[in-house]
Amino acid sequence: MLARAFPRLSAAFCRSISTGTRVPSVAIQVVNNGETTDADAADLFKGKKVVLFGVPGAFTPVCSEQHLPGFVAALDQFKAKGVDSVMCMSVNDKFVMKAWGDAVNASGVQLVADGNGTLAQGLDVAMDLSVASLGVRCNRFAAVVEDGVVTASAVENSPAEHNQASAQNVLSML
Repeated sequence: MLARAFPRLSAAFCRSISTGTRVPSVAIQVVNNGETTDADAADLFKGKKVVLFGVPGAFTPVCSEQHLPGFVAALDQFKAKGVDSVMCMSVNDKFVMKAWGDAVNASGVQLVADGNGTLAQGLDVAMDLSVASLGVRCNRFAAVVEDGVVTASAVENSPAEHNQASAQNVLSML
């Protein structure tokens, strides 16, 4: 549906995380192996090498069938390259993120519930999908974050695409 609704979004519509961006200090909730905790995003990334990827929404086809499973399958490869944790963020609440993690067996990937979209806005990856009755969401992206600073990133041109932000592409960035 998304591919038909907007095959390619304009540059103004797609925001872009960039190298040097610092993870903002905003309240988020993290689902890790079924347990949910409140956290400050900046604190969560301190002193760690993290692969962070964002999806437009839990339970959406590309996110559930390709994007998240690709990172789950590549967890050992990320660990071998010195990554401390792999995190998936979405502008969804903690209940949706927990149910999604259970449904797609996201074991090993921390799910970041950005319910108000403040982390997406702070990382410059928020996008307005109101045209498709989806409201403000997170653009599909992936980033390597070291000690709270983005050192590499890739952003898709459309929420329906899954190329630049794939697990395999991020592995090549490390």
